[in-house]
Amino acid sequence: MFFKANTLGDVIKHIAVIIIIIALMLFFFFFVYLPATTNHGETITVPKVEGMKLNEIEDFLEEHSLQFYVSDSSYSSEKEPFTVTKQDPQPGAKVKVDRKIYVTYNMKTAPMIKMPKLVELSLKNAQMILKTSDLQVGKIEYVPDLAQNAVLKQLVKGKEIAAGAPIPKGSAVDLVVGDGLGNAEFQVPNVVGMPADEATTLLVGAGLQMGAVQYITAPNGEPEGTVVRQRPIAAPGAKIRVGELVDIWVAGSNPAPAIE
Repeated sequence: MFFKANTLGDVIKHIAVIIIIIALMLFFFFFVYLPATTNHGETITVPKVEGMKLNEIEDFLEEHSLQFYVSDSSYSSEKEPFTVTKQDPQPGAKVKVDRKIYVTYNMKTAPMIKMPKLVELSLKNAQMILKTSDLQVGKIEYVPDLAQNAVLKQLVKGKEIAAGAPIPKGSAVDLVVGDGLGNAEFQVPNVVGMPADEATTLLVGAGLQMGAVQYITAPNGEPEGTVVRQRPIAAPGAKIRVGELVDIWVAGSNPAPAIE
């Protein structure tokens, strides 16, 4: 009989039959049974659900033989509450029937975060910190202060708020910033008739800044290097603020730069 193994040929036949049976079983499992139970080869194009409301997407995805799962939430004041902001897989992707689409939606209420410390920082640094903290830059008000472009106060809805205080994410933070001039006014110093180096020392010592220095022919024979004119003029009652510029005109020619 076929299953007798009296000879070497019979053994080889038995092995061949076993191999054929195993091959048929594998073929049936991978190419008949498995495809039939997993919808092999059947794919669906993922539709776009970003921008839709959560209560709309369940029926919408069921019509496309898909499901959804809320994986996360975020907050943006620019988007309506419960709006889908992200999805995975992305629109246009090919997936199997009944695949879950993972979505992130926009929260109705902004989460609370800690107010960062902006006072004493430069305006540029404060703006960068607000952006990285998911806060908005509100109004910027410049006030007289020697600390130029330095943040003096931080306010939310008109009220000064301390660093570390809880505020809603996305809040607009108003900044009060120094203009670098200060608000102290005093009589304009008179430097006309003084040597240029002494005039410079006096003006800088008074908290003023040197503006343009121009060299001209002495109108009345003043010694070379003497200040013959200034702006603003030191007229009676003329006032100036700390940090403002003073231009001077000096008798003589522009000195050559020193050779190092």
